[in-house]
Amino acid sequence: MLHKVYDNEEIRNIYTALGVSVGTEEDSKALNMAKLRYHKIVIMTDADIDGSHISTLILTFFFRYMKELIENGYIYIAQPPLYLLKKGNKKIYAYNEKEREEFTLEMSPDGKGVEVQRYKGLGEMNPEQLWETTLNPEHRILKQVTIDNAVEADSIFSMLMGDEVPPRREFIEKNAKYAKIDA
Repeated sequence: MLHKVYDNEEIRNIYTALGVSVGTEEDSKALNMAKLRYHKIVIMTDADIDGSHISTLILTFFFRYMKELIENGYIYIAQPPLYLLKKGNKKIYAYNEKEREEFTLEMSPDGKGVEVQRYKGLGEMNPEQLWETTLNPEHRILKQVTIDNAVEADSIFSMLMGDEVPPRREFIEKNAKYAKIDA
């Protein structure tokens, strides 16, 4: 099974880009980090539910095959905004629905006259907006991944993608009320 992971071209590209390699035959899961090129690896996906799923997949990969990167604090998740609110020459970025509602009322107590742009993906931002919100070290929001949240992501992903239906059904029924369905 492990050889299938390393046979994947995209996975090999990640190892090559990072400069890391897999250990010896006796310790095939150990990561040789002697030539690690980066000490801050940022996962940047869309702010919507699809982006969350992709982040979970990538976190699961790092947790299962490059756990040392998480243990050493090198993995981060970028938090792009979901909304841009404008009124006159004032603009505010909102990162979730609650912030959108709060900022709308701050800008206009009756909520009128506020232009709201929802970003369905990073590609909808122009380069200046992407720099300003997600790339600029002075303003960006990065969440460092810890083993605790990587374990949780791995566990949830394994359960959702596994063969056992009852735990998946229970999870979906318990959490469906929190789901945001993109139109």
